[in-house]
Amino acid sequence: MFRVRFTLAALLLAASGAVAPLAVSAQIPSALVPEMKDLPPLQTAEVFGRHIAYYEAGTGPTLVLVHGFASQARFDWGRVLGPLAQHHHVIALDQIGFGHSDKPVIDYRVQTFVDFLGEFLRVKGITRFDLAGESLGGWIVTNYTLQALSPENHGPYAVPVPRRLILEDAAGHKAISGRVTVAGSLEEAHGVAIVFHDKSLVTDAFARQTWEMKLEANDGLTEQMLTSNPKLAQETVQGKLQNLSIPTLVVWGEKDEIVPVADGHDYAEKIPHAQLVLVPECGHAPSIEKPQAFLDAVESFLR
Repeated sequence: MFRVRFTLAALLLAASGAVAPLAVSAQIPSALVPEMKDLPPLQTAEVFGRHIAYYEAGTGPTLVLVHGFASQARFDWGRVLGPLAQHHHVIALDQIGFGHSDKPVIDYRVQTFVDFLGEFLRVKGITRFDLAGESLGGWIVTNYTLQALSPENHGPYAVPVPRRLILEDAAGHKAISGRVTVAGSLEEAHGVAIVFHDKSLVTDAFARQTWEMKLEANDGLTEQMLTSNPKLAQETVQGKLQNLSIPTLVVWGEKDEIVPVADGHDYAEKIPHAQLVLVPECGHAPSIEKPQAFLDAVESFLR
């Protein structure tokens, strides 16, 4: 995922205040990226004095969704938010530095996003929840959960422990290195095709839409600061996965060109009693490319 030339031009889907289940359609949107009008109203919460954007919908057990690198909630979760909200209280946030959230000039690392996620949950009063992350989001929620389960998780930095964990094509086995080149032209925006196994999904119209979204997000500096941070090398999941003692589902596209399926097997083998679901003929983001397969796996796990 970190070698994507036009890093995921994904949009937001953050969530906060419960919205009635009928506020979003139960049907999977036909477009790869739903229009804003087809999503719950975008809301904001103040976290460490910064604004974090999010979508919120549905009632029932709380499910928090964390998007991937250079992406936003709308892109990563837009096709599954409505169906999930039929049975869950779903919250999908734009992480600090991405999407419609604030973009302070700071030394971004994985712990930055872990800290903001923990504080977002505190601000929202969420203490009982399931947690899902895609790609970089999977790396973040893994490290968040390891911190939450640690014996040192007490005092002013304590964060709530998730009930269950969902990892979708999660990064974290290797540190990000080098600098990311963001598309500087509409032609280069077609590089988002690396996310998908079915390259025909990346039409001229879709490339134009993702490029426009990327320009609006204005998050290129966040990407550059994160990918060039040497501290990431100390934040990988290597040697830590055996400490994840909560029920965990690993969902992976079998044809992932960004984070190899071998990493998915490794997550599932090293996390105690983890379940692994491989999605055939699918690339880096089953929640976008194969939303029904993703939903089937997640709903079965959460039941």
